[in-house]
Formats: sequence, C-alpha cells, structure tokens
Amino acid sequence: MRAMRIGSPAGLETIRVGTAEAPAPKPGEIRVAIRANALNFRDVLVARGILPAVPGCILLSDACGEVTDVGAGVREFAVGDTVVSTFHPAWLDGHTERHELAAAPGGGADGYACEAVTRAATSFTRAPRALSPVQCATLTCAGVTAWRALVTDGRVKPGARVLIEGTGGVSLFALQFAKAAGATVIATSTSADKLARLRELGADLVIDRSAMPQWGAQVLELTDGVGVDHVIEVGGPHTIGQGFVAARTGAHIAIVGALGGFDIDTMPFAVVQAKRLRLQGVTVGSRRDQIEMIRGIEASGIIPVVDRVFPLEQLGEALRYQQDGGGFGKVCVEV
Repeated sequence: MRAMRIGSPAGLETIRVGTAEAPAPKPGEIRVAIRANALNFRDVLVARGILPAVPGCILLSDACGEVTDVGAGVREFAVGDTVVSTFHPAWLDGHTERHELAAAPGGGADGYACEAVTRAATSFTRAPRALSPVQCATLTCAGVTAWRALVTDGRVKPGARVLIEGTGGVSLFALQFAKAAGATVIATSTSADKLARLRELGADLVIDRSAMPQWGAQVLELTDGVGVDHVIEVGGPHTIGQGFVAARTGAHIAIVGALGGFDIDTMPFAVVQAKRLRLQGVTVGSRRDQIEMIRGIEASGIIPVVDRVFPLEQLGEALRYQQDGGGFGKVCVEV
C-alpha cells in the first residue's frame, strides 16, 4: 500500500511516497482502511525535522477509517465500523507519565498517512454518527485537545466566559464546545473576514487584534472589568501576557501551543499570583477523553470546521498550506 514518509534529510520538499504493510491482525488488533487524515501544526514541525521522529516514519497522527478485519478477542469493533485514531494510544484514562506518551503516531511511531494500518484496537475509538470521514479525522488532536482543556480540566459551566485566540482547529472546537456548554465566547483574530465567520460560528463577542495590540484590556472592558473564566492559549509567549490581563481572578488558562514561537523574556509571576491564575498545560488527551467528546458531539450536533482537503499524494503541499496558517479550520487529506 502507499504510505507518505518523512524524507532524508527531513523537509517538506523531501516527503516521499513509500510503501507499507498492514498484516492480518493478531489477538487484540484490528485492521483499518484509512479514508481521511487531518493535519496539525505538530505535523509540520515533524516533517521539517524540528520535532524528533523515527527516521522515515509514516506521517500524521489523525485518521478516520473503516475496520476491515478484527483479531481474536476484540469485542469493541466489528468489520464495517467507522473508527477514529487516538493521539496517545497508551493513555487510556486517568493519569499517565510523560514517558508513556513518547510513541505518538506520526513522530514517535508510524502514523496514518497511508492506505491501511493494523494496530491495537485501543488505538481507535468509534467515530461520531452522521459525520463524514474527513470531518471525523479532525477529532484526534484538535478536538480532543479542546475538550481536555475546556471540559476535562476546565469543567466549563453554563454562564462561564471563554476566550479563544485565532481560527485554528483547537480554537474553533473550543468555541463550539463552549457554546454547547452554555458559555459566552470572546474570540480574537487579525482578519475582518475571519471575525465575521467566528460570529457565524457562534462567538458572542469578537476582537480585532491587529487594531488593538493590547486586546486584554478590551476583554476586561467587554466583561465589565471582571475578565474571562477560561483562556484557550494557543499563541504562546507572544500572546499569553494579554491572556493574563483578560483573565478573571482564579481563571483557568489552558496552555495548548506556541504558534508565535517559544522565546520569552519574562514571566509576569506577580500577575499570576495576584490573580490566583490556574495554568494548565495540555498535551491532547486520553482515549477516555475522546470517547466522551464523541458522545458530546453527537448530543450537541457539532460539525467540525474543515478548511481545505488535499489528496494523499499532495501531503507536502497540504503541510505547506498548514504552515502558512491562513485557513479557517482544519486542513485535511482524503485517501
């Protein structure tokens, strides 16, 4: 079968079409025909050699597919079921140690940019009903990260105020989950067109960051000086300071990523202490988080936002598009 592998040396221009096998499943395993993938910024960093990866590994962590064979002892799935991959196959539930997360697909182990795989049944969950394979593929990383940040860790409640940054996959899922929970959402972007689309998706208030660099103060103004209960922080050191300003006393700040880079000169410890802020790092989530998220998606009728779909053999081009960051929602691949 075809499989898209990291080149040597690593680089978007050296990604190549290779081959791989999907043998008959052993006890506890299933074989899955991959129908679609979704991309994350992490995939760009892996393909460029910035994040470590197994040499020549198959790219991408996110996939949706159809079960084509089931090994002995598997009761959760049957042939014909539609399934979604999990980002941390060894993290089933509860607490996990860092070393148990090292073999995430598409970097620490072979991923899903291929036509079929044979993996442990626990490497998948069932897919939401009524969503397409492309839509389901978006859930593995971005969806679970947003769910973990807001629901598992944040325990978002009706009436809470949630701040999201930008229009990437995690931010848009966080917006949808927050609205489903009855929260008020304040969204930021540097594009007037994207701000309009955020409103269409359900954002209650929007802020143009390009027109107001000190946008944290505007969040306070919009909340009568109180601030927000949750900040979904995806920008990193270059935006987190404004998130601290925007935060309510005792607020929960989910540190998801650093799209603006990792360099930072100072950490405003005085603000963190004075506001009693709760900073929580998020590294996707567990299989249990994914199962519960899928139930939530089905109950609320949430539809993932897909920006653009590429064919499998154009994965390099898809990753360049992801790297440019100009889209609205998830970049996907159809197999």
